[in-house]
Amino acid sequence: MPFALTRSFAELFESEKAGAIALVACTVVSMSIANSAVGPAYLQCWQIPVAGLTIEHWINDALMAVFFLLIGLELERELYVGELSSLHNALLPIFAAIGGIAVPAGVHVYLNGGTPTQAGAGIPMATDIAFALGALALLGSRVPTSLKVFLAALAVMDDLGAIIVIAVFYATNFSLVYLLGALAVFLVLVVANYFRVMRLLPYLLGGALMWFLMLKSGVHATIAGVLLAFAVPFSGRNGKEDSPSHRIEHALHKPVVFLILPLFALANTGVVFDPQWQESLASPNSLGILGGLVIGKPLGIFLLTYLAVKTGFCRLPVDLGWRHVVGVGFLGGIGFTMSIFITNLAFTGEADVVNASKMAILMASLIAGVTGMLWLFLSSRGR
Repeated sequence: MPFALTRSFAELFESEKAGAIALVACTVVSMSIANSAVGPAYLQCWQIPVAGLTIEHWINDALMAVFFLLIGLELERELYVGELSSLHNALLPIFAAIGGIAVPAGVHVYLNGGTPTQAGAGIPMATDIAFALGALALLGSRVPTSLKVFLAALAVMDDLGAIIVIAVFYATNFSLVYLLGALAVFLVLVVANYFRVMRLLPYLLGGALMWFLMLKSGVHATIAGVLLAFAVPFSGRNGKEDSPSHRIEHALHKPVVFLILPLFALANTGVVFDPQWQESLASPNSLGILGGLVIGKPLGIFLLTYLAVKTGFCRLPVDLGWRHVVGVGFLGGIGFTMSIFITNLAFTGEADVVNASKMAILMASLIAGVTGMLWLFLSSRGR
């Protein structure tokens, strides 16, 4: 039967639509300033040191940990009461996410394997949930409700895959002592959850300590946000709507969507179009990103979904057709936030490669987003 949106999901869907507009605006502003006469000064302002880290690092390492906390809380909700709460429902977006991760990475590795830019294989693996849901929201009632739920679950699983990739493949200056310290704090918070400690303060303080230890461990500090999400109790005494997890998610959503992600866009999308920018887009790394997001994403999502359905592992909701899966595949190619985030980790200190990668991400995300929206708009006409 078709899905009915829960109140929490409906609020998420609407805020993501507004958040996507804010991200577009901040990206346009950042790129415009970066390519103006004050561009060098604008780019340099993000490198001003504050309390031991640059402003850019505070945004990317600290504020984005809050973004990852929100992703973890959304994933936790999906696992408890959402689309991923039963294996039967979860299998479809899980298979789609696997295809949407493996095939784009394979495209990039095919073009860059054995070269210095092969570290960028994780870049086209990610889906930007805000942009993807925002693009789908613009289509309104032309698309079925179950497609919105499917895309949200797919994007959350996709983000989980990106988080694992970040933790495993993009650690630097690794310190086992600090990592064990962070995991010890996580274990203490899990025990507190087990004994039903419902006050938020212990979890927030523990999360801050875990972030510091994770930062020192060499594993990216934002992973602490995801771990904290799974340590916070989901069910409260007055039901799920009053649980600590729900209260944090509700409190964080608007600040993340309208403050943290726009700041991330301003600090990270100052792409400079130099006279050789066309040549940089023709490099194997840029082609791997473009091909991975524009071709690999829809191909991987469609193929794995099709195989999963045809082999009987799962089935499509009754109001979804394969044309919808194709459209979602293209929207999954909107990498943006997570792709830019991974770019910064993959090519630390390589400003030219980072700039070219971000250029490819923005172009690929635009192509994939517009193609997905047009496909769904045209394929839904008259239906």
